[in-house]
Amino acid sequence: MISEKAIIDPTAKIAANVSIGPGTFIGAQVEIGEGTWIGPHAVIQGPTKIGKNNKIFQFSSLGDAPQDRTYQDEPTVLHIGDDNVIREFCTISRGTVKGGSKTQIGNNNFFMAYTHVGHDCCIEDNVTMVSYSALSGHVHVEHHAIIGGYAAIHQFVKIGAYSFIGRATYVGKDVLPYLMISGYDATTCGLNMVGLKRAGFNFSSIDVLRRAYKTIFRKGLTTQQALAELEGIQAEFPEVIPFIDAIQSSTRGIQR
Repeated sequence: MISEKAIIDPTAKIAANVSIGPGTFIGAQVEIGEGTWIGPHAVIQGPTKIGKNNKIFQFSSLGDAPQDRTYQDEPTVLHIGDDNVIREFCTISRGTVKGGSKTQIGNNNFFMAYTHVGHDCCIEDNVTMVSYSALSGHVHVEHHAIIGGYAAIHQFVKIGAYSFIGRATYVGKDVLPYLMISGYDATTCGLNMVGLKRAGFNFSSIDVLRRAYKTIFRKGLTTQQALAELEGIQAEFPEVIPFIDAIQSSTRGIQR
C-alpha cells in the first residue's frame, strides 16, 4: 500500500494499513496512524504526528516551517487527530516557540482545496474550511464552525462553535458562538439557524439563543451591559453561558 516511488525518511513511523502514493515525501520525525490514506505528491515534514483514518490528497503540504519571520528552525510540532479530510494544495504549518510550539488539529475536520492553517492555530472537531479560506497564526476555531471560501481570519481571533463565516469575509475580531458573519466588513447578521437546526438544537434552545443575540447586538447596549444582562438569566437559561464565556475571554473584542 506504500508506493515504491514514495520518499520516506527512515525515522518516520508508519502504522499498519497506511497508503502512500507515488512521489509523496514523508520527512523525519513524522508519525502516521493506521488507516490513513495519502495521495501522490504530498509533502509531510516533521515533527508531525497524524492520527488514524485521515485522507490527505495530492499536493498538500503539512508540517513545514511556519511562515513567520521570527522562526529560527526551532523543533516545533504539528498534531493532527483522526478522520480528517485534507484536500488538494492545503497547507498546515507547524507552531512557533512564542506561540506555544504546536499547531493542533482535532478530529473529523474537512479542509477543502487551497485552504491554509497558519502556525499555532488550534482547530477543534467537525470544522469545515471551504476552498481558499485562510487562518493567520494563533487562531482558535471551535467545533462545528464553517469558514466560507476566500474568508480570511486575523491573528489571535477566536471563532465560536457552530458559527458560520460567509465567503470573502475578513474577520478581525472574535466571533461569538452560533452566529452568522457575512460581508467584507464582517457584519454580524443573526444566528446560524441552518447550522443549529442541522446540529439538533431544539426550538426552545434556539429561542433562548435568539433572545441572547438581540440582547448583545440589537438593544443598543454596550458589551458590558449586555454581559451583565446575560449573567442575570444564566441560571434559568444555561444556553447563554457560551455567549458569556466567549465575551469574558475575548482579548480582541467581539465582531459586531
